[in-house]
Amino acid sequence: MTQLPTLKQLRYLVALAEHHHFGRAAEACFVTQSTLSAGIQELETLLGTVLVDRGKRTIIFTPVGEAVLHRARKLLSDAEELVEEAAAGRQPMSGRLRMGVIPTVGPFLLPRILPALRETYPSLKLYLTEDRTERLVEQLKDGTLDILLLALPYDAGDVESAVLGEDRFYFACPANHPLAQQNLIPAEALKDESLLLLEEGHCLRDHALAACQMESARNAQGFRATSLHTLVQMVDNGLGVTLLPKLALDGKLLDGTRLVARPMDDAEAKREIGLIWRRGTARRAEFQLLADFLKAQMAALST
Repeated sequence: MTQLPTLKQLRYLVALAEHHHFGRAAEACFVTQSTLSAGIQELETLLGTVLVDRGKRTIIFTPVGEAVLHRARKLLSDAEELVEEAAAGRQPMSGRLRMGVIPTVGPFLLPRILPALRETYPSLKLYLTEDRTERLVEQLKDGTLDILLLALPYDAGDVESAVLGEDRFYFACPANHPLAQQNLIPAEALKDESLLLLEEGHCLRDHALAACQMESARNAQGFRATSLHTLVQMVDNGLGVTLLPKLALDGKLLDGTRLVARPMDDAEAKREIGLIWRRGTARRAEFQLLADFLKAQMAALST
């Protein structure tokens, strides 16, 4: 019978990749440094190859080590999912759930729905990670995260998704701007404006450009906004105009500014808020239950 790596050995390897230091990785695994180092050496002996190049100051994974690391993360995720599935079978929506959320959704939606989630499912232990969509999708694929709360559409590969609701775009500008006097803003009215958006890499930028039927936007010279709060401050200081999702406006994003927001005159000027998870996961029924709950919460917020 083929001798297989142990989950403990794989956990040591993943911890080393996360902390890039034997001592810190050992602390994260609650073992001594010598125990962790010996465990990884045993794994290398078992596999018959070097996984990690150990320098005095650097730790570099070999190409084979990178491939093994990818599989180790998946195997650990599957093992954890097995435990979580058994727990969910005893009691739905219980145990640990690692959710990734993007910064243009999380701060504006989660504070309004998490109290109801905790009250309805008190045994659910929700761990949140906020990051850009691209990086969250990578963590979903390697098993670091279980489910993502994103803005759609987004090509995340072979995943399953559930749409929770729509999030319309609003035109935001200073109160003395000529377009501030209009009740609805047509997309063509923005083509001659200095439209400020988040920097490249944020999916909200792509969704906003699609909403106003533009391929690019003219950003203010020397400025790059990495958050909606920074973007609003740039507009409030007269550097241009912008598009903001209603979710952020409902979250009081414009409070304390001299800006006004007007809806776009286009039913398609919107993004969708949704959940995605790995296709084939054993927790699919639980994730669908979560999607149904969050969809109902979002519908209640919009009434």
